[in-house]
Amino acid sequence: MKIFVAGHRGMVGSAILRQLTARHANGEPLELLTRSSAELDLTDQQAVSRFMQAERPDRVILAAARVGGIHANNTYPAQFIYENLMIQCNVIHAAYEAGVHSLLQLGSSCIYPKEATPPIREDQLLSGPLEPTNEPYAIAKIAGIKLCESYNRQYGTDYRSVMPTNLYGPGDNFHPENSHVLPALIRRFHEAVRDGREEVVIWGSGTPQREFLHVDDMAAASLFVMDLPAEIYQRETSPMLSHINVGTGQALDIRSLAEMIARITGFRGQLVFDRSKPDGTMQKLTDVSRLSRLGWNATIGLEEGIAGTYDWFLQQTPGALRSK
Repeated sequence: MKIFVAGHRGMVGSAILRQLTARHANGEPLELLTRSSAELDLTDQQAVSRFMQAERPDRVILAAARVGGIHANNTYPAQFIYENLMIQCNVIHAAYEAGVHSLLQLGSSCIYPKEATPPIREDQLLSGPLEPTNEPYAIAKIAGIKLCESYNRQYGTDYRSVMPTNLYGPGDNFHPENSHVLPALIRRFHEAVRDGREEVVIWGSGTPQREFLHVDDMAAASLFVMDLPAEIYQRETSPMLSHINVGTGQALDIRSLAEMIARITGFRGQLVFDRSKPDGTMQKLTDVSRLSRLGWNATIGLEEGIAGTYDWFLQQTPGALRSK
């Protein structure tokens, strides 16, 4: 089986590729197909079409996307909606034209309305206005779900979508401005220890609750959903509500998260919460009962996952040493 992993250098794509590579090493007959963005621009419709026609993969995993935190979404809204729409339209349509029957599209839990009631079920999609700070990205991801559903309804394809909660792990973005909250805190606490600072400032009150999923769990869930027999997948979904949440089903407040990261990085100073900064949605937690009924649950604990992520960060940071 030839599988094209689009976005194999990203955090999720690389985790999926690692697991597929392990399957191949264990004797599963797989041919893994990848292209860097320099080799294949997924926003270029003709280039994507030529690639699909030439390679004719059996399966496509669409993990490519332009992603970022609140600052990046607010600063580059046009790029976020344009690039993500183009990537999805080009890959999904070219896959169909090349005869690809099986495709998995990865989205995000930001597709749900700002006022969605936690734990957020799949059927809360399109039930209210989106969070303004990431609306362009969310609109693109919703379009991806509906593209897959529409091709399934019209052409009989088997294109599926999974919507992860907040992801973290090896390969994450630790940029001081454009990263998400967990990697941003890892970097902030690491630098505070390195520089001997006595306090770390954290945006907001520390009371909002968030759900975090390790990227290796996400990769495992993605392959689990893609491998499900059609009759089992269709039993838990419907033609116009086909996406599946992927998460842990557990939320943690930002203060507790910060205290956990402080312990892991060895920071012993004071945590200061800047209440002049926005908290955002007070609780963001997904309902993962659909995936659980299908037979998959997350296995990597948060503290274990953060410790491993910090080790990876240290390996990528020249001269960095773990604090005693």
